Amino acid sequence: MAHSSSPSLLPNRGATGAYIRVMDAVSGATAVLAAAALAAGVLAVCHMIFMRYALGQSTIWQTEFAVFSITGAMLLGAPYVLLTGGHVAVTVLPDALSGWPRKLMLLASSLVGLGFCVALAYGAWLYVLEAWHGGWTTGTVWNPPLWPALLPMAIGASLLSLQYVAEILRGEANHGSSH
Repeated sequence: MAHSSSPSLLPNRGATGAYIRVMDAVSGATAVLAAAALAAGVLAVCHMIFMRYALGQSTIWQTEFAVFSITGAMLLGAPYVLLTGGHVAVTVLPDALSGWPRKLMLLASSLVGLGFCVALAYGAWLYVLEAWHGGWTTGTVWNPPLWPALLPMAIGASLLSLQYVAEILRGEANHGSSH
């Protein structure tokens, strides 16, 4: 049920409308955080290039930091992409349908996406906890703890799951019941 939202399509009242508005705001806020993480990664790459090629010095942390921050940006930005309908989708069949078959297909695809994201969030949180309790590090020259690099996956998958719920509710509010 991923589609771009507009205020006129949001339910105005009740817990459903409040949930959708909160999730839309949270997704927007994490998009800003994702943009900051992306900018930090780009700056780290620029610093690395300057250090290597202008100053002839070796680098220690820049590559790993860039990978973690840019990957984190992608994961934290996913709920906003779902909110705005910016993901890649093949919609030939749903576009050919109308009425309840289309609504059913969109709901089924959203439920499959939700199920995947819930499973990913569960596994990601277990992974973060293992890294935290195990004191895992990256094993590189820089050797930072691993859990901060894994945290965006857990947060991003959790928020993506919650945004899927908002999109499903938004679809029901827009289309009414399928009877």
